[in-house]
Amino acid sequence: MALAGVNLVETEGHIFLQAQPLDARAPVDVAMLRTLLAECGYDSCAVDEAALLAAAGDCNNLKEAFSVPVAQRRDAAIEVVVARDEMAAHLTLVAAQGGKAATLGDILQALTDAGVVFGVYDDILLRASESGDVHQVTIAEAKRPVNGDNSRFEILIEDPPNRAPQVDENGLIDYRERGAIQTVQPDTPLMRRIAATAGTDGCTVRGRVLSARAGRDTPFAKNLAGTHIDPKDPDLLLAAVAGQAVQVRDGMIVEPILKVNEVNMASGNIHFDGTVHIKGDVLQGLLVKATGDIIVRGMVDGGKLEAGGNITIAGGIIAHADVQAAGSVTARFAQGVKISAGTVIDLQDMALDCQLDSLNQILIGTQKPGRGRLVGGSATTMMLLRVPILGSPTSPITKVVLGSNPELEAKYAALQECLAKQKQAEESLDQLEKQITAAGDPKGMLPRIKQSRQHALQEWGKLLAERKELEAQIATEEQARLEITTSVDGAVDMLFDKQLVRLRSEFGVGVFTKLPTGHVMFTDNKDASVRVG
Repeated sequence: MALAGVNLVETEGHIFLQAQPLDARAPVDVAMLRTLLAECGYDSCAVDEAALLAAAGDCNNLKEAFSVPVAQRRDAAIEVVVARDEMAAHLTLVAAQGGKAATLGDILQALTDAGVVFGVYDDILLRASESGDVHQVTIAEAKRPVNGDNSRFEILIEDPPNRAPQVDENGLIDYRERGAIQTVQPDTPLMRRIAATAGTDGCTVRGRVLSARAGRDTPFAKNLAGTHIDPKDPDLLLAAVAGQAVQVRDGMIVEPILKVNEVNMASGNIHFDGTVHIKGDVLQGLLVKATGDIIVRGMVDGGKLEAGGNITIAGGIIAHADVQAAGSVTARFAQGVKISAGTVIDLQDMALDCQLDSLNQILIGTQKPGRGRLVGGSATTMMLLRVPILGSPTSPITKVVLGSNPELEAKYAALQECLAKQKQAEESLDQLEKQITAAGDPKGMLPRIKQSRQHALQEWGKLLAERKELEAQIATEEQARLEITTSVDGAVDMLFDKQLVRLRSEFGVGVFTKLPTGHVMFTDNKDASVRVG
């Protein structure tokens, strides 16, 4: 389309519209000017729409010649932005408008200029160069360092007992029936140590090395009793003796197992450094003391058992027997006996006129839920007592103590006393320091006094931290509860965190808990609650 007196001129990439005033020329509009740009090969350039509109008006109105820029050639624009941490680079590519298009080489040069030398995605690079127009596409990514793995220990035998109690979020020990003793023979592979790894270094998009942290390498613990290291493999732990393999921190030990048919007058008392396995009964007046576990396949008929681990009794415990375990105690039933456990007491059937004392849980009727019963005697535990039937109308009062840990409370009281003494010592040294300073320290005692006071302050700080830890443990006692799975039947005196509640009426299935107010609440299986003390 030719417009009389109107033409386009390009100068240094800028396109100018030049017009002469002509009275005989038909009116000019923007569409005509766009057509003119296209016919002259400038339609791909960057058009200034406002200038084009103004130029159309000037063509119709001005009475003198004029020249105005209405478009320009623009080369493709390339921008590479590197993240502050150099973990990624982003590409923005603006397509050319009548100018020079960006080539693959141009993009590569832009990356080089930005310092990007690592982690470039070749496929994205090619697609960007082909499309000619992308916005903030991730063109390169750093390689993050992979820290090394800590050394770990792989157990090579099936389900060894673990002496460390596993406590859940509610403060209850995750108790499991141990079952039969698994024994190992000399040179049995027990545990393999998987060495720590160094890790793999990373690299930023600008080539800066990101150093990986090596894993922590933990060797086997020293003096693992009953074991030795394989002379051909320093990472393999073998049994040195026949016995029970027990997992401990950073290794395993093998406890010898003493097997006896029955503990009677013929065998006498047993003292053994390891695990004792008794096929029959333990009779009246005899003692079995072991640093490991004690397994009794028969009954405990009046004897005394002391174990550094767990005690498992297939039969019952009767006739004033005394059973003490640092771990758990499991038996079928108990009558007229004393049982003390560091973790859990588990009586599969019932307990009659017993003294039960556990630092965590007492579970009654675990295999006889319909008839499991706790009658008479006393049961003391810090966290949980679960029993189907509590008490009996024909028996004496059954005493229950919950949320109480005499050992912990005694330790806390002793600690409070130590704190008071330490505080008094610090205050005395502080006063002495002030007196000597005022006197001018004629004997040069001030440095020693300051040192002693500093030591006293450090010891006081340690005691405060220990007290905080004890207070956290004592606080878990507030979560104590009594769970009834069938009924309360008979007279029960319940001491709930030092608050005495006398139960003289029947209760069905439900839970006794202590409220923050100090009151004791019973909640039945329909979530109906009633205050009982």
